[in-house]
Amino acid sequence: MFGPITLPFGSKMLFNTVKLKPGVTFDDVEMAVGEMCSVVKETYGGAKGGFIAGQVFKFSGFVSDEGSLGASRTADDHYAIVTYWSSFEDHEKSHADAVFTSKFAALAAMCSETKELGYDMLWQGSAKT
Repeated sequence: MFGPITLPFGSKMLFNTVKLKPGVTFDDVEMAVGEMCSVVKETYGGAKGGFIAGQVFKFSGFVSDEGSLGASRTADDHYAIVTYWSSFEDHEKSHADAVFTSKFAALAAMCSETKELGYDMLWQGSAKT
């Protein structure tokens, strides 16, 4: 559940930013996120639906001075759910399925905003050891 992931070249990455409603904490949504991620992994994994791997992140508050352009050095508190798929079509099919939508609805009820953007992988590499 908490092991490293390996991504095949050409994977599609979906980056979902999740802003919680005022007064809602990650402790409040942790079970909903866990159930949603478990359903995706178990129901749509591999040949069953194209899901490859996923990660959940909490914004730390860090904004890089070295890697950021523009005057703004702030960002709202949010979480990121990053998932990797064989295709955007597989992702959309899974997320339209009633099994997923029931789990996502539990999270969405505690959110003020979610936005999921899709990315094509253009490069990947790892550090030399």
